[in-house]
Amino acid sequence: MNDCVFCRITAGEAPATKVYEDDTLCAFLDIRPIARGHTLVIPKRHATELEDLDADLGAHIFRAGHRLALAIRRSSLAADGANLVLNDGTAAFQTVPHVHLHVIPRKHGDKLSFAAGLLLRRPHDPTSTAAAIKGGIAALDNEDQSSTSEAEPSGRAEEGTPG
Repeated sequence: MNDCVFCRITAGEAPATKVYEDDTLCAFLDIRPIARGHTLVIPKRHATELEDLDADLGAHIFRAGHRLALAIRRSSLAADGANLVLNDGTAAFQTVPHVHLHVIPRKHGDKLSFAAGLLLRRPHDPTSTAAAIKGGIAALDNEDQSSTSEAEPSGRAEEGTPG
């Protein structure tokens, strides 16, 4: 059996508040968040450090982190920005030996609360936080659908039939 807590989370054998999942990735709230909405994005396939991670999967992790950061901006968490951080190896303060990208919401003027969050690392209401992030993802999906339908010509014009 694998002792990796993140592998157990992806296998459904350890609890986590998931906000996103696909065939290769899982994103869930950090149990010791620096800020409300602090999310971890991990590959489902175990990779201890970047050395063990396929570059395409690494790119997929960062694309997911990018999308989550945008979703958190659009959510009721109303972040003004985000830190996307990947600590690679114990020398870089990686504490769980499974590659993970931190998506940490930021707000203007949050330096003091951010510093306190680094020290205290206390969870915020995970259920409402996850719901807010999922709401932000839905808002992004709606934006994507709207911009796609605006960019596509109507079927009639495409087929060359008169309107």
